[in-house]
Amino acid sequence: MFDLGWTELMVIGIVALIVVGPKDLPGLFRSVGNFVGKAKAMSREFTRAMNQAADEAGVKDVSESLRAAANPAKFGMDKVKDAAGEFTKWDPEADNGLDEDRADAAKKIQDAAAKKAQARLDAEAAADFGGEQAAGVAKDAAPQDPPAGDKAPEDKA
Repeated sequence: MFDLGWTELMVIGIVALIVVGPKDLPGLFRSVGNFVGKAKAMSREFTRAMNQAADEAGVKDVSESLRAAANPAKFGMDKVKDAAGEFTKWDPEADNGLDEDRADAAKKIQDAAAKKAQARLDAEAAADFGGEQAAGVAKDAAPQDPPAGDKAPEDKA
């Protein structure tokens, strides 16, 4: 608020010495010191009373929850824990509240997805088995390198 450096304090002291006089100057400084001390004490008491009123009103709880929400690491981990807790409690066989038409449609979708997944697994297994056979045939049919003594004729350009 007030920014007083050494030079400003020295100017104030010189002016006070000239205006008040050297005889009454210590009493003036003592009075100013007492006034500043009382002002600081009143300020501390006011702050203490405001903090106490805020604690009684529940502001402290709100500020703690805001701090937790502002902390992304803590807030994110709390949400992950909540989601994981909900997921572990989920039972797919339990009645999920769908009406009969939607339940039938969901069952058809699940059956179709299971058939598609099995067909894909069968196709992958067949491709792996067929790939091994094709690799064996290709290995037998691959041309061998010519003997070391026989060299291919070189092109002369």
